[in-house]
Amino acid sequence: MTVKELARLLNCPFEGKGSTEIWGFSSLDRAKKGEFSFLSHRQYRPLLEKTKASAVIIHPEEKFDRIPVIRSENPYLAFVKAVEFFYKQYLPKTEIHPTAFISSSAKIGKEVAIGAYSYIGEETEIGTGTIIFPLVAIYPKVKIGERTIIHSGVSIREGIRIGRDVIIHNGAVIGSDGFGFLQDKHGSPIKIPQTGTVVIEDKVEIGANTTIDRAALGETIIREGTKIDNLVQVAHNVEIGAKSLLAGQAGIAGSSKLGEKVVMGGQAGVADHINIGDNVQMAAQAGIMKDIPANSIVAGTPQMDIKKFMRIMAALPQIPELLKTVRSLKAKIEELEKK
Repeated sequence: MTVKELARLLNCPFEGKGSTEIWGFSSLDRAKKGEFSFLSHRQYRPLLEKTKASAVIIHPEEKFDRIPVIRSENPYLAFVKAVEFFYKQYLPKTEIHPTAFISSSAKIGKEVAIGAYSYIGEETEIGTGTIIFPLVAIYPKVKIGERTIIHSGVSIREGIRIGRDVIIHNGAVIGSDGFGFLQDKHGSPIKIPQTGTVVIEDKVEIGANTTIDRAALGETIIREGTKIDNLVQVAHNVEIGAKSLLAGQAGIAGSSKLGEKVVMGGQAGVADHINIGDNVQMAAQAGIMKDIPANSIVAGTPQMDIKKFMRIMAALPQIPELLKTVRSLKAKIEELEKK
């Protein structure tokens, strides 16, 4: 593809030699001749000066003409879109492997791929264009929408409902029993039957080795467009609003509700029965112990406004000197009291 052709596809203006050919992409510091890259922040300007890329996507206000440039108000987003023209995700052929077991009562749509040694249970429904890689276990009465991709090692338990254009990465477990127990008079744990289900709406992505538990009663719900990273725990009866982002090792305890466009940093944790409003951001390792109103940014354990948290963190290194000063003042006061 030429620079001129790529600029046209991105609907962005270009400058320089439009006939320059590009056939790949990389970062500024690793790009080679024939590859394009991007500059999204001024701090990486030195890398731009040294790059060996054949073209680069930059902001309209950035001055640079050593190589052809494509100008975009959001260079990073334009780069992501450009990559889609060059990169094709590996997907298997739309065929059913002879070693896959498919129940005679299952309904399989058109152009579905089912990999080797996968299991499709009774009364399961799989939509048109869905891709199921090898070694996937889908229990009975599961419903999966169109064009969903399920990678190897995924287990989807009985009665789960999954929408269209969902991606579930390796090792994820959808619909295992929630952690529900009562103690009898002897202190022995008594299991509470987990009779509910999980509903995953359209365009959700679920990371590798993430677990989403079925509800004790009703539904655990992941709303449309939400993206969940690897190693995330979503407990029974949790509801996660649309277009939310959950980073790795985050955990949400039972019956908590997250609003739309919520962001959870890595290792952030939410206690049970917590309500979190829309557009809330939780910093990495935040411990959420009480409800959070919409549009808040919180950090720390228990959580607090991030500005207060940053002031506390800034003050922490000064505590040893502060204690030293307090001891000195205490000694002087005691001396004055004796006089």
